[in-house]
Amino acid sequence: MVQLKKTLTFSALLCLMGTGNINGQSNPSNATDWTQDLAKRVEIDAYAQGGFVYEHTDGRDNNTFEMKRAIMTVAVPISDRWFGFFMHDFSSVVQEYYATYRVTNNKAFNVKLGQFKNALSYENSQSPTGMEAIDVYAEGVTYLTGCGSDRLMGTQYGRDLGLAIFGQSNDGKLKYELNVMNGQGVNKKDLNNEKDFIGKLEYSPVEGLNFIASGQIGRGHAVEHSVYNPTIAVGENYKRNRWTAGFSYNSAPIKLHGEYVEGQDGDVTSRGAYLTTTIPVAPKWDVVGSYDFFNFNTDEHMDQHKFIVGLQYWIYKRCRFQMQYVYKSASLQNSYDALGNLAGKEFRHGANHAIMAQIQVRLK
Repeated sequence: MVQLKKTLTFSALLCLMGTGNINGQSNPSNATDWTQDLAKRVEIDAYAQGGFVYEHTDGRDNNTFEMKRAIMTVAVPISDRWFGFFMHDFSSVVQEYYATYRVTNNKAFNVKLGQFKNALSYENSQSPTGMEAIDVYAEGVTYLTGCGSDRLMGTQYGRDLGLAIFGQSNDGKLKYELNVMNGQGVNKKDLNNEKDFIGKLEYSPVEGLNFIASGQIGRGHAVEHSVYNPTIAVGENYKRNRWTAGFSYNSAPIKLHGEYVEGQDGDVTSRGAYLTTTIPVAPKWDVVGSYDFFNFNTDEHMDQHKFIVGLQYWIYKRCRFQMQYVYKSASLQNSYDALGNLAGKEFRHGANHAIMAQIQVRLK
């Protein structure tokens, strides 16, 4: 790992100072000092999640191997106040790049600028490596934070470009975060010149127990047509508000978290709630269970119930094998015209069964 750090940092220096040998004599010892110093500062981590999925939906069977994530992160503590971070998912896009500055001597006031996860909800701020479900987040969180199922916003991985201020009290019991963001998602300019404002408060009365509330006020700019909200046209600006309230509890015998989520896109309201738990049953073995309800459009009764039950085995620290059964009471399915041609997607009630297996490997 140390050699990998030196190689990466030395390569970066070659890019930054490639003209140095033309303008003057090189000094190998100085270059070595620089690379050694940077290698000590740069913290590299990586993880991958991949597996197999079998689904039975609308009378059809589908199965596939898939690589969900292959992520590398580079963290650089520049000084005791400055910090830089970069994340790339080799299975998709560059997801995060930002710098933070600690303004106060304690942790009360910090500033972050760049592309990062928005502060909406409890789950969105959590790493997939620590989440219980192979699907990672609850249906409502995935939809409302821009992780993929809201086609008006597109797949943005719960991230956006913007500015954040955040901090905590001296005892660490109270934490806050405020975001001002484009509202358009990853690696994109704002398309409507109206910023989204997101806030989150987290209070921990005792160790292991947290209460979380968050909210968002903003304006979306539709990039695709949505089955859940068909009256909003592509290119249209629309009201995009969200709010959540939840808790998390983490102790030796049990992990438990749940949340109520609600959103409004134009005139359409969506709402839901979930409860997820992990219970150790033997050394390295956990039982995972989750109930998740979400109504994508309350006027059109686009409600979905989702149940997850499964096992996970911890191979080593953050490396694990997961096996889960997932039931959904409704889903998006293909629709066809009179000639049998694919016409798009439609929301249908009906049982959807899935069996998922996944292996997770992480360096740290």
